[in-house]
Amino acid sequence: MSITHQLNKHVNLHIIPNEKYKTVRILIRFATNLTPQKSSQRSLLASLMETNSKNYPSQIELSKQLSDLYGAGFGIGVSRKGNEHYLTVGLNLINDRFAPSGLPVLESAVSFLKEIIFQPNISDNHFEEKTFSREQANLIEYIESIFDDKQTYSALQLQQLFFNHSPEQQTPSFGDIKFIQNETPHSLADYYHSMINNDHVDILVIGNVDDGYVKKCFTDFGFTDRTDSDNDLNLLYKQPFINVIQQQTEVLPVVQSKLNLAYHSDIYYFDNLYFPLLVFNGLFGGFPHSKLFMNVREKHSLAYYASSSIDTFRGFITVQTGIDADNRKQVLRLINEQLKELATGTVTEEELEQTKSLLSNQYLLSLDSQHALLEQAYLGLSIPKANLSQKEWLAQLNRVTVKDIQKVAKKIKLQAVYFMEGSEK
Repeated sequence: MSITHQLNKHVNLHIIPNEKYKTVRILIRFATNLTPQKSSQRSLLASLMETNSKNYPSQIELSKQLSDLYGAGFGIGVSRKGNEHYLTVGLNLINDRFAPSGLPVLESAVSFLKEIIFQPNISDNHFEEKTFSREQANLIEYIESIFDDKQTYSALQLQQLFFNHSPEQQTPSFGDIKFIQNETPHSLADYYHSMINNDHVDILVIGNVDDGYVKKCFTDFGFTDRTDSDNDLNLLYKQPFINVIQQQTEVLPVVQSKLNLAYHSDIYYFDNLYFPLLVFNGLFGGFPHSKLFMNVREKHSLAYYASSSIDTFRGFITVQTGIDADNRKQVLRLINEQLKELATGTVTEEELEQTKSLLSNQYLLSLDSQHALLEQAYLGLSIPKANLSQKEWLAQLNRVTVKDIQKVAKKIKLQAVYFMEGSEK
């Protein structure tokens, strides 16, 4: 369990003492309400802040500082969950206990983070132009390159269909090219100041650390109070079911066609059907023994791959398949049959136990990951009932019955179909 200290209004420090780790991981997360423009600005801002700062104006100088911190790992990235968008600063460093001569590495690391966050390469209220232009071009090039990754591209197209009434949810975490192109060194500097002054900020520290010492390191870190109106965050996005299936077909010069489906589930992170949903997904398409894999791919040989995944922050399930274009109708029928089998409870005891065992193993492995534990702790801030002990988590999983899985399957309703039809031309 974490120990929380309020540094400023809506700025909190969460310390998670854990003796099993020889390293300390620090995560500083800026959270705000999701919009297409903000996603784009924050994606570009993350690239600039990760590249250099006022006192480390080149990547060489920034790398030297990390070397002085005994090879600390550093990165800034963006992500999104539900209605929220995150810019996250991460630093992984050696524990003071293992530093030569007991040097205070943590204090130096906090000073480094303070430099990166509060001293970006801004002069006269605009970012240094050469770096800005380079990072802007790199980000645009990266987004344009996604078209060449047909699995990612088809997943994004399916998202466009499913969230056709919500531009916020349609936009990926890395933003939209048209907004990125419109940014200037001056406009992005303005947004940087807005983020620093208004975003909800959580600092999480995990490792074999002393609570009082960590708190001392972050006292007077540099943030100021935020107003309540700027921090009215609501994590879960809930979209009503619409009794119309959105469909799109694109003909592209690819050998392997892609058939992706999106289902409305209305089941969210740690609500009453959360654990049955985990088991349902494992049985449906989440594991190699799942119905989609065994029947669509193996038994009938109609797919190169077939799997399912869940998003419990937006209440939907996706199915991803790679197929020959001529098999589209057969694959659609088979996927529907697998869903019906779960709705009627056609699940063997062996399948149920194997799925629970694999989910348990995934969960137990996550407990060995500092990154995963920090993410779990962060989500627990918004949804306190997610703060389960290991024993409680495994008990809830093991209580899932076939009837629970049937309840989930009966709630699943097809909402969008995206088909990338392969063509020789």
